[in-house]
Amino acid sequence: MRWMITGAGGMLGTDLTELLRVTPGMWVVPFARSELDLRDADAVAWAVRAARPDVVVNCGAWTDVDQAETREQEALAINGTAVSVLARVAAELGARLIQLSTDYVFDGSGHDPYRETALTGPINAYGRTKLAGERAALEHGHHVVRTAWLYGAHGRSFARTMVGLESARQTVSVVDDQFGQPTWTGDLAERIVRLGRADAPPGVYHGTSAGRTTWYDYAREIFTLLGADPGRVEPMPSTALCRPAPRPANSLLGHGNWRAAGLPPMRDWSTALHEAWPALLTSWSARVVSQAVGVGGE
Repeated sequence: MRWMITGAGGMLGTDLTELLRVTPGMWVVPFARSELDLRDADAVAWAVRAARPDVVVNCGAWTDVDQAETREQEALAINGTAVSVLARVAAELGARLIQLSTDYVFDGSGHDPYRETALTGPINAYGRTKLAGERAALEHGHHVVRTAWLYGAHGRSFARTMVGLESARQTVSVVDDQFGQPTWTGDLAERIVRLGRADAPPGVYHGTSAGRTTWYDYAREIFTLLGADPGRVEPMPSTALCRPAPRPANSLLGHGNWRAAGLPPMRDWSTALHEAWPALLTSWSARVVSQAVGVGGE
């Protein structure tokens, strides 16, 4: 089975590419951002035709939520228009597209996890552009995997930021009124491969860990794993951040479509974090050292 990965140099794209390379029967053609500009429709179409994939996974995206507020058309070119090209060309070739999306397509009201069929209603520009990408993928009969609160060995994440702040500050203030599901990219990559290999119906799947927490409690768990006093993490309201783009208060996603397709949803976020933690720390420490001596890094 041939796979094409866009955004292959990012946090999820790297884990997915590495997993496919060690999975028997899989052949992967990865494109990092420097190798494929998603704003270039002709280049995107050419890349898909040249790769001749059975499955295309689009991990590429405009991810700067705050800058999207003033640069929405630029974000839309990557998050929406490029997806239209990928979806159309993949359909022409008989390939399947797995489009990565986000919890930001919802307004974040309420307290229960959003079902895959829940009405969307983004409250910021980033969410609107990602919703446009979802619609393009679904129009051509493809898969959409919404995810949120990602962390992994590659790239920036809340978890990695907390590790740095623990050693730099005596106390850290963290938002305690936003709920979500921290999700390890290693777990998500494994589920994407399962989805791509299965005879699962097209549609929306929610690719987040089970359970729920707040950014505040998530940070306390990270401090505990570091052997630090979780009492050094202090709660704060999200209104204190004064960011240009509003964030949904409820990022919880339900996982019914995995079960309906005969595929298991992901495990509890805390279990995954504890398992991934030793390797994550080793990777982050190695990258800090390599950047300090002038090699590696991003």
